[in-house]
Amino acid sequence: MAVNLVNVEQVSKVYGTRALLDGVSLGVSEGDRIGVVGRNGDGKTTLIRMLARLEEADSGRVTHSGGLRLGVLTQHDSLDPEATIRHEVIGDLADHEWAGSAKIRDVLTGLFGGLALPGFEHGLDTVIAPLSGGERRRIALAKLLIAEQDLIVLDEPTNHLDVEGISWLAGHLRARRSALVCVTHDRWFLDQVCTRMWDVQRGTVHEYEGGYSDYVFARAERERIAATEESKRQNLMRKELAWLRRGAPARTSKPRYRIEAANELIADVPPPRDTSELMKFANARLGKTVFDLEDVTVQAGPKTLLTHLTWQLGPGDRIGLVGVNGAGKTSLLRALAEAARTQGDAQPAAGKVVVGKTVRLAYLSQEVHELNPNLRVLEAVQQVRDRVDLGKGREMTAGQLCEQFGFSKEKQWTPVGDLSGGERRRLQILRLLMDEPNVLFLDEPTNDLDIETLTQLEDLLDGWPGSMIVISHDRFFIERTTDRVMALLGDRTLRMLPRGIDEYLERRQRMEEAATPSAAPAAAKEKAAPGASVSPQAARAAKKELQKVERQLDKMSTRETALHAQIAENATDFEKVAKLDAELRELVAERDELEMRWLELAEDA
Repeated sequence: MAVNLVNVEQVSKVYGTRALLDGVSLGVSEGDRIGVVGRNGDGKTTLIRMLARLEEADSGRVTHSGGLRLGVLTQHDSLDPEATIRHEVIGDLADHEWAGSAKIRDVLTGLFGGLALPGFEHGLDTVIAPLSGGERRRIALAKLLIAEQDLIVLDEPTNHLDVEGISWLAGHLRARRSALVCVTHDRWFLDQVCTRMWDVQRGTVHEYEGGYSDYVFARAERERIAATEESKRQNLMRKELAWLRRGAPARTSKPRYRIEAANELIADVPPPRDTSELMKFANARLGKTVFDLEDVTVQAGPKTLLTHLTWQLGPGDRIGLVGVNGAGKTSLLRALAEAARTQGDAQPAAGKVVVGKTVRLAYLSQEVHELNPNLRVLEAVQQVRDRVDLGKGREMTAGQLCEQFGFSKEKQWTPVGDLSGGERRRLQILRLLMDEPNVLFLDEPTNDLDIETLTQLEDLLDGWPGSMIVISHDRFFIERTTDRVMALLGDRTLRMLPRGIDEYLERRQRMEEAATPSAAPAAAKEKAAPGASVSPQAARAAKKELQKVERQLDKMSTRETALHAQIAENATDFEKVAKLDAELRELVAERDELEMRWLELAEDA
């Protein structure tokens, strides 16, 4: 029988006149992996802070089992700014001690990309004081994960991690024996890690078995039976349920609730997007040309990020853009945005960007541009426009769109200066959409947004007719809102990934293995007995074949770029696109085999 680690009994917490938690009773046992969801401001962080005894309850009590080893990641770290990373993360362990620990090596490699901490000027001996908030947060997470705990409490652990880091963290937490309570808006992460969910709503906490997908099924069923939610909220939940059942790969390991009833809920719900209808409308709004790139070079200062890039963003294209940090994702969007702003007069370092004459671009950057703090929310939106045309005869007023984005009638009269970071982010997105763009660039749009707001944004984008590029570390959001995934892998090229983010992670793993001598393919190791060396003749033969393979890979890269261009050119000819896509898949598979052969030959050469 699982040992109870934490008991929360009849806990209440009031801020001002608002009861965040009202008589809440919960428990955490050994082996529990609990995800905490709810709207921003509803009390998620307050709940886990009281769970960890970092904050006192107004009434009720929180008890911990004797000798409980507790690790907590808060949104503000307690690192010593004068200390080095080595001192905070590894402590007094000698180099041979920590380097000999598989756990420490795994954490450092997973969170920082290597034992030498690439990206930090002095590696482990880097002083913490001048580091950014994101870097400090990764250090605090590494310190927590290296220690041994019975219970780990994490508040937004995926913030400042890239797709690879999030994937690694999910696998690491699944393999740990510690119990886990985690607040996050990353729905893919919740599905991968959690086996129970706590939904914090209006002072109470509803418990559900399973990960995020199971939670969506169960909550929709509960709301259907109870009929307590307004129709707008109900419809949004039904739409997301339809997406989970139809639009994405099955995420739920075992249906724990009445899935038959859940299926009844979505029997009359259409697919999330009518792609062909949106494509027709996008063509009408945008014409044939949106962005055409010909042999483009993208630079950031003296650093060259992309070379010989030939690519088209066509009308109605919805692209998810992923890649390693520093590969040029944001720089590419900035180059396109500058070309659009100047109607093609501002060009990149080399090559040419052609911008469609009808392009109206809205660019959501990672920085939240400050608004007049004295403006009310509704006034800040009405500054842009009073009404917005959503296409196909749909029109909304500024107030209606505010409500769809979680700003109630009362909240619309709140001064901008009193909004939280997440609410300001919502307002920034809202103002962009009010300007009726036909091209959207979204750079990390999910930052600071809660899950309910994310589903509302996804719902709005489902019917939005135009071209879109999304940069995000949120896998769920990319899968939900885009149709194709493209990647910057740090080799100065842009690649299309038919299998999406899973393919990106596989490619990145192969690249890491190729860059690590100890990770040479097993086949290459088996060619020679331990301690034996390759003969000079064999090495020369391997080098000769290696050059041949490199030439083949170069030709394949050129062909792949050409296929991407042809797919973009024929975006509305679905039969031709299907044939080109099949050819591209075969090419990618063949290239993957050649890359593995290259690794084997490189070992011998």
